[in-house]
Amino acid sequence: MARPIDYVKKAIPYAILVFITAPIVLMYTMLFVASFSKTVYGLVPDKIMLSNWDFLITGYIQAPGTAGLEAGRWPNIYLVTFNTFLLALTVATLEVLISSLAAYAISRYSFRGRNAFLSLTLILHSFPSITLLIAIFYILKAIGLFDTLIGVILVKVALELPLGIWIMKGFYDGIPWDMEMSALVDGCTRLEAWWKVILPNVKGGIASTMIFAFLSGWAEYIFILTFIVSEQNWTLSMLVAAMIGEWRFVDYGRLAAVSFYYMIPVVVFFLFFQKYLLRMTIASKGPL
Repeated sequence: MARPIDYVKKAIPYAILVFITAPIVLMYTMLFVASFSKTVYGLVPDKIMLSNWDFLITGYIQAPGTAGLEAGRWPNIYLVTFNTFLLALTVATLEVLISSLAAYAISRYSFRGRNAFLSLTLILHSFPSITLLIAIFYILKAIGLFDTLIGVILVKVALELPLGIWIMKGFYDGIPWDMEMSALVDGCTRLEAWWKVILPNVKGGIASTMIFAFLSGWAEYIFILTFIVSEQNWTLSMLVAAMIGEWRFVDYGRLAAVSFYYMIPVVVFFLFFQKYLLRMTIASKGPL
């Protein structure tokens, strides 16, 4: 028969979990309620306003105090959403492709400078990217990629690659060498063995790398703010920042609606791929 102390011990983890997640759930609930309200305070809307979501029909958001003025209209939200998806998906795809190849070489081959290269990639990831803004600005300007999403994508991929390489290397290190050797004995080339044998066994690492890269690209703001000038190249983070503007003239209900709209794809994406995050392990074994 279970003692009362046993029930208390079982309840403690759940109590801690509720204590940690309750404020987050409360904030998201308030954001959702505020998107149908005129104000952003409380859990009960003072006045239900579906007009906060009319940008889903018109595609445009008018800045407060500029009714009827073309100059006060922000770029089409569906174009901005497309730009955001393009940035996030391209960053995720390129990072997965490059880090999968680089991590395989590091995991399976022993070459001079391997340990130094691994240490360097880790240092590069921990280096504050904001300190590189001026240098990156001059580079993008020189190669003609300033004010383009391609330029931002290349910068994001370059700065996020070290993390992707370390994640994928950990998964490659967990694959027995005998499995790859069997494929080579059966007539596969090294590339065919990587594609047909190794990659199917590191799906968790690919998914984990893609999740981190996608979320990083989706939430990117500082590079968009610095390297994007044209409104047609805006992403949702820039649109939300523009809506905040001067705080005295902010339409908080519409801002809450756009913010919730910005959050929905990330939540859906995470719900579909969260199981892979639970399987992620980063190993640090030597080459086999």
